[in-house]
Amino acid sequence: MSNGPGSAGNVIAAICSLVVPGLGQLVQGRVLSAVLWFLAACIAGALTWLLTLSLFPFGWFVVSVLSCISAAVYRRQGA
Repeated sequence: MSNGPGSAGNVIAAICSLVVPGLGQLVQGRVLSAVLWFLAACIAGALTWLLTLSLFPFGWFVVSVLSCISAAVYRRQGA
């Protein structure tokens, strides 16, 4: 069973992280990484919202995409 990039588990995790940054990492069992991705998204979203005064905090979206990529390419150590 493959658990590297492109595996079903990583695809599901990537989709989860696209919706909520860090959720995919949480699905993979990486709690610290999940918390850090979520905090990064909150900070980036708040900063872009404050700086642009818009209703679309694109910082959240950028971090979501990066979190998605991180979950998609994750390879469990020792596998």
